[in-house]
Amino acid sequence: MSANRVRVAKDKAEFMRGLLDSAGTTGPFQTYADAIAFAAALGVERGKRVPLGAISTREPGPIGLEVFISRGYDRAIQLIAIAQTQNPHVISPYDRLAEEERIEIFEEFANGGLAILQDELRGAVDYSERLLLMLNRDRFQEEVIEEEFDLSRFL
Repeated sequence: MSANRVRVAKDKAEFMRGLLDSAGTTGPFQTYADAIAFAAALGVERGKRVPLGAISTREPGPIGLEVFISRGYDRAIQLIAIAQTQNPHVISPYDRLAEEERIEIFEEFANGGLAILQDELRGAVDYSERLLLMLNRDRFQEEVIEEEFDLSRFL
């Protein structure tokens, strides 16, 4: 495992490039770090943690942890790790193994979130619009309360 780097699964690399707002694309994210952090949060929210398998070595290659720290995502990485392990020592800044575990947990939830996004955004021309619709659907989804069907009122 490459310490201090967040990796992306090779099978998600092309999809990740489409998520970026760059020349010729309509992606909703400015950086790969933004896309990975969003995907990790989605993976946690939906409970989908998927091991990486083959790692992308080209674009996007492993991203330095300092990029995530500079964008303020280090707290999310720590919160996800502590929630998953239920061990407060996993956020120790002095333990190299704890840092590797935090990154691995974050990578796996991001991979799960990317799988969800791939499925949800399949066939979309504009990822930004479809992503907004997906978030609104989840935000305003009413909880269905199941009640027993009472036939006595018809008697």
